[in-house]
Amino acid sequence: MPEPLANIPVHLITGFLGSGKSTLIHRLIEQKPPGERWAVLINEFGQVGIDQTMFETRDDLVVKGLPGGCLCCQLAFVLQATLVNLLHRYRPDRVIVEPSGLGHPAGLLEVLRGEAFAEVLGVRSIVALLDPRRLDDPRAREHETFRDQIAMADGVALTMTDLATPAQRSAAGEWLEGFWPPKRWVLDAPGGALPLAQLMAGEEGEEDGERAPVTREVLDSEAHRRLREAASHVLAPGAFEAPLPERGRPQRETGGALGHATLGWRWHPQDTFDLDRLGNVLAELPQPLRVKGVFSTDAGWKLYNRADGVLTLTDSAWRRDSRLEVIGEAGSLPDERQLEAALTACLVSAA
Repeated sequence: MPEPLANIPVHLITGFLGSGKSTLIHRLIEQKPPGERWAVLINEFGQVGIDQTMFETRDDLVVKGLPGGCLCCQLAFVLQATLVNLLHRYRPDRVIVEPSGLGHPAGLLEVLRGEAFAEVLGVRSIVALLDPRRLDDPRAREHETFRDQIAMADGVALTMTDLATPAQRSAAGEWLEGFWPPKRWVLDAPGGALPLAQLMAGEEGEEDGERAPVTREVLDSEAHRRLREAASHVLAPGAFEAPLPERGRPQRETGGALGHATLGWRWHPQDTFDLDRLGNVLAELPQPLRVKGVFSTDAGWKLYNRADGVLTLTDSAWRRDSRLEVIGEAGSLPDERQLEAALTACLVSAA
């Protein structure tokens, strides 16, 4: 009989759009102790889900994506059901949750610390990512969710510091000193380079870690039974992987909330893009837009990621379908039909 699940450490990695959350989680995974199995739960504001495509499938790592909403509000029940599924199916040693960049962490914490996971999960570090350059925009300093993400964090990882000026880094430090209670730590994390030891610092002394092991009766309670049923019927593995679009006929998805809008597509994996033409089309999108995608191209499968005007293009292990997500403030997105026509013109292989 398996040992009871008890006090599994949970870490929240928060941060505004484009702050580098997925990159930082990648760097943490590189430091994972041998023999541990981790579960990573990624919530995206967009409808098609891109971030989970950035992670390779491994026996010691399970990654689940929850696109199309916010874990901190309308997806609260989905979060509960998915976590119950993950815990019972994979029995992870550690869980990392990446909320949407537009999500408020308070509601998420209520779920994780609620009755459904009492004595099963122990919330540990809450880490907020901050790109110092973002503070140049007065709207960022005044944005309620942006401020709350920082205020609720135990520690702050300063990302993109290699792209920020000394003045911007200094201004970020001064701004963070104005929060109360003060942050336990503030560290530079260029390229997402945050030591795992920092994430786990003080873990043994956390109050959640002092809880007694959960009993089998708790795991088999009526509340958990209902959540497991929801997970098996609604959130079984692959439930968020919609049927493949037909070749040459992409599936378009749109959405909006919290003052932002999203526009996305999925293509059949055999629809192949001309990488140069595709790059030119995406480069014409306004720089403030968040643009990310994974594509089958004539140069192989590529992961495209543009945040705050900075572009990275890398090889991708994802092979299931091509995807694109464009996110911006409401009213700032391009005409969906015109952009789809431009993207279609980039295809070199389609039915």
